[in-house]
Amino acid sequence: MISSSKTIGGTNLMAETGKLAKQADGSCVVTLGETQVLATCTTAAPREGIDFFPLTVDVEERMYAAGKIPGGFFRREGRPSETATLTARLTDRPLRPTFAPDFRNEVQVVITVLSVDQANPYDIPGINAASLAVCLAGLPFDGPIGAVRLGLIGGQWKVNPTYQELDLATFDMVVAGRLNEHGSVDTLMVEGEAPEGAWGRIQDGEISPTEEVLSEGLEFAKGPIAELIEFQRDIVAKAGANPQEFEPAPAFVEDVYRAVEEFAGPRLADALVQAKGEREANLSALKKELKEYLAAAWGDEYAALASQISPAFKELEKRAMRKRILEDGVRLDGRKTEEIRSISCEVGLVPRAHGSGLFQRGETQVLNVSTLGMLRMTQMIDTLDPEESKRYIHHYNFPPFSTGEVGRIGSPRRREIGHGALAERALVPVVPAEDEFPYTLRLVSDVLESNGSTSMASVCASTLSLMDAGVPIKAPVAGIAMGLIAEAGEFVTLTDILGAEDALGDMDFKVAGTRDFVTALQLDTKVSGLPAEVLAGALKQAKDARLHILDVMSRTIAGPRSELSQKAPRVVMKQIPVDKIGEVIGPKGKRINEIIALTGADIDIEDDGRVFIGSRDGESAERAVDMIEAIINPRLPQVGERFEGTVVKTTTFGAFVNILPGRDGLVHISKLGRGKRLSSVEEAVKVGDKLTVEVQEIDPQGKVSLKPVGEGWDPPEGGWPRVEGEEAQGERRPRREGDGRGGRGFRPRRDRGDRDRGEGDRGGRREP
Repeated sequence: MISSSKTIGGTNLMAETGKLAKQADGSCVVTLGETQVLATCTTAAPREGIDFFPLTVDVEERMYAAGKIPGGFFRREGRPSETATLTARLTDRPLRPTFAPDFRNEVQVVITVLSVDQANPYDIPGINAASLAVCLAGLPFDGPIGAVRLGLIGGQWKVNPTYQELDLATFDMVVAGRLNEHGSVDTLMVEGEAPEGAWGRIQDGEISPTEEVLSEGLEFAKGPIAELIEFQRDIVAKAGANPQEFEPAPAFVEDVYRAVEEFAGPRLADALVQAKGEREANLSALKKELKEYLAAAWGDEYAALASQISPAFKELEKRAMRKRILEDGVRLDGRKTEEIRSISCEVGLVPRAHGSGLFQRGETQVLNVSTLGMLRMTQMIDTLDPEESKRYIHHYNFPPFSTGEVGRIGSPRRREIGHGALAERALVPVVPAEDEFPYTLRLVSDVLESNGSTSMASVCASTLSLMDAGVPIKAPVAGIAMGLIAEAGEFVTLTDILGAEDALGDMDFKVAGTRDFVTALQLDTKVSGLPAEVLAGALKQAKDARLHILDVMSRTIAGPRSELSQKAPRVVMKQIPVDKIGEVIGPKGKRINEIIALTGADIDIEDDGRVFIGSRDGESAERAVDMIEAIINPRLPQVGERFEGTVVKTTTFGAFVNILPGRDGLVHISKLGRGKRLSSVEEAVKVGDKLTVEVQEIDPQGKVSLKPVGEGWDPPEGGWPRVEGEEAQGERRPRREGDGRGGRGFRPRRDRGDRDRGEGDRGGRREP
């Protein structure tokens, strides 16, 4: 077994190999703090006729890593969590371009999370472990790659901060890179965002993540990345792992390319028109002609070479597109390198939605719909992360019709999860805090048309939708996707890239932010030796584009609406003393359920005394607030005061009427008969009846005696008529003389109901 450790940015990183998973082609265990992952790499011979590199990266979370038993009926791990999926993408992106271009073997990298300490995220040890496992497997890999996390904390970049330290950060990003032939670090991948609470920290004076600050951070990351690469190289050398020989499997041979170029080259310029649909139709027709021509020209050899025609044609298209940009400064759709496609915005499209926004940029169109709900609708998270719930949720859908294709529609794929998460993170810093805006927010972005950067279009549509719903976001956010063409030391940055420019170019750089700072970014590059000034220039060019987009959006809706949508629920928050929570809830939830029944409001009570009251209209919520206020700060009724009460209980001796929250009074049965003797209270009133009552008396114990008043209850002049055989009001039956029982007068047996009423016959109800 080989083991080694190194301190990176003040944190100890340990790696070992030769102990676990020895039958894999390459395996290692990497530990950061007490967070530990096992990475394995296995490979198989290439499938016949394959023209791409089949790399698969999987992340397997084990709940035992955090000392948890999985939820659900089966009590075992199911499909990957969102964190696992995003970490797999984070690992795949720097690994894939580092393999040899003509390598076609099947490769599977599996990262198994063995332990998490709730301080160090497992993505950094995971990426480094995956790189080390691939190197130990001896594959044709231009690595190792190193990955670090940087947190902008207190104006300084900190390497591999913990979850707790990131609570103080204004930006959090993961950077991965490799050493080039000149011995310097090439940045391969960046994923970053301003975390929740960053807005408040920036307002308090912390350094904001501007383009200049982020450029400095990307350069700073190269130091620890170089250390990690040397650390991995040392372990690989000790293990004696050497790259294995492999049989290159190019997608096409040079002779095929020359034949394709000879026929299609002169015709390609006419096919590359500006409109996407027409261009693709032209290219498809040209390829069909090409295949027919080559079938006739090659004769019997055609069958053996036919599979190479399409990749050779794609390479010809790529070179033509790149040449036009480098030499003429003109792109596929006729734009200049810094030009943005036409933009249009619209809000309020969906009649019943709480908020909706449509963002169109060229041939990319995204509809976003916002829905507001009570805080109990927050998403509960049962993963290895410290995060237990999520209040702001963004979902992204990419149906096949958005590109004019037929395809499967089902559960979201990795790409949809990744794009949705990026757009979600871009808005998190500007979403108001729970105390300011006590709602759960779910946003759904449906891509209706796609021709480049739907994730950044989703950011813009989300902003429009939130403002249309009246959500008081801190500032509007927009996003833009940048590209790069690199050839022979020449670098041209492209603003607002098309889908084809993404596929055929050398960089995909997405940047989202407000007018003042960056809220999220994502970078993937395919080139070596990218100068720092080129990346810094791309960030500046992206800011210019972002400001232009924000200007266009502001012409549609300048800011959040002054009031919430009439279709959205009304939620108010009231803070009550923690020791009053029990009184508000009541025994077995009796009081809170009464408030809900009387007002129709939804009520959630948190352990810290925050009470969230929601309803479809503000009046119901205010009534519930008043009733809760009356419970925690009760007022005593006054003699002679009248109330519109509700009968809440009947007994043999009277009816209890609720007159104030938590306070009942008794109307004696003798006051309910309108001059008649009643055999039961139910002859006059029933539980649930409304009854106007007046306070007659409040005894020293606070028990309230009531009488019914109002129409039908006030006695006529001279009082209620006397019924024959009944005593006049105020008369007493004469006391009987002794009856042979020691001289004591006769006393009737007490009604057992008196024992059960608990409060006596004149008091307010007490809760058991």
